[in-house]
Amino acid sequence: MKRISTLQKFLFTSILIIGVLPSGTPSVYSQEKPEISVGGALRFNYNLSSWKDGQKERGGDFGYDMFRINFNASWKDIYLDAEYRLYSQAFGGGFLKQGWVGYRFNEQEEIQVGLSQVPFGIQQYNSHNWFFNLTYYFGLEDDHDMGVKYLHVDDTFEYDLAFYKNAEELRFGGDTEASPDRYSYDVVGRNKEVNQINGKLIYKFGDSIKNRLGISAQYGGLYNLDTKETGSHDGLAIHYEFDFKNWNVKAQAMRINNDPKNLPEESNEVLQMGAYGVPYEVASDFNIYTLAFSKNIPVKLGPISNLQFYNDFGFMDKKIESFEDSFMNVTGVLVSAGHVYTYIDYAAGYNHSWLGGNFVDDFSVGNPDAKWEARFNINIGYYF
Repeated sequence: MKRISTLQKFLFTSILIIGVLPSGTPSVYSQEKPEISVGGALRFNYNLSSWKDGQKERGGDFGYDMFRINFNASWKDIYLDAEYRLYSQAFGGGFLKQGWVGYRFNEQEEIQVGLSQVPFGIQQYNSHNWFFNLTYYFGLEDDHDMGVKYLHVDDTFEYDLAFYKNAEELRFGGDTEASPDRYSYDVVGRNKEVNQINGKLIYKFGDSIKNRLGISAQYGGLYNLDTKETGSHDGLAIHYEFDFKNWNVKAQAMRINNDPKNLPEESNEVLQMGAYGVPYEVASDFNIYTLAFSKNIPVKLGPISNLQFYNDFGFMDKKIESFEDSFMNVTGVLVSAGHVYTYIDYAAGYNHSWLGGNFVDDFSVGNPDAKWEARFNINIGYYF
């Protein structure tokens, strides 16, 4: 059989996924009967915030966080991966976090079609804690969009190529804004993410110390519902991760530029982004730097088998000098006990929408008179 090029695999994904495969295509993972597995998680959350006087007087709040269901299915070399989450109505209610149909060409190459994780920066997470790192709040960590992604993994290199038609689209009207009811942050309001291209390359080296050195790039459009013009957005990231014994370190630097084509009376220096049911403003252009490390300590304390201590730091350097920069730092420990995982975090933020700010414009204009605020948080989850 004639060898199929990477480009051909990428272009003809839709045909391959539905099963119209060339004769003789290798079947590395094939099985005759369909297989399916179902999992999920139930999580509860306690928090005590420095900026909430009423909450401090009653000693914090403890309640429902999230329930999720995971589906994994496969037949021959075609497989499904999907996760649906249900939060409270105040945090967006229920929505699909991820969901794609994949096809494995061989042990090193596969392709995914649907709502998949965008290959940009350190994955799967650029953090160790429950809050993620600062990158998450701008759609730069564990982001998922609608498109086609090709993946290659071998002993030395990993590379991904992807095309995303748009972010999660829940409203299909001609001039309707994107809904903020979603898991990962995307542009909402009067602009929409369209036709995004991503590329990512990772070089792996080392034996006792495992190193992952990578570079990521993305470029796409921002379609404005008022002007009917398409602006642009682009990003470049350099990232490094290493594992040594029980230590893990993640370091990353990103340059992000957005050029929306708004109405003349509207500023192009600010974008609206949204997730969990509510939008906020984000500076159009910024650099972001993160450093995260953790150490695992195996223990035998009743059902507890491991303690992972960590510290994750993020700094958002806004390019407009009059904008106030944003910071985030989370110190904590992950307690593992069978199927129960408990994050105990002390999260501090400066001009951070979710950590004591005024929420609307902390990540854009900011407040020069802001002070550091903190939240003590315990998240308990049973994963099955």
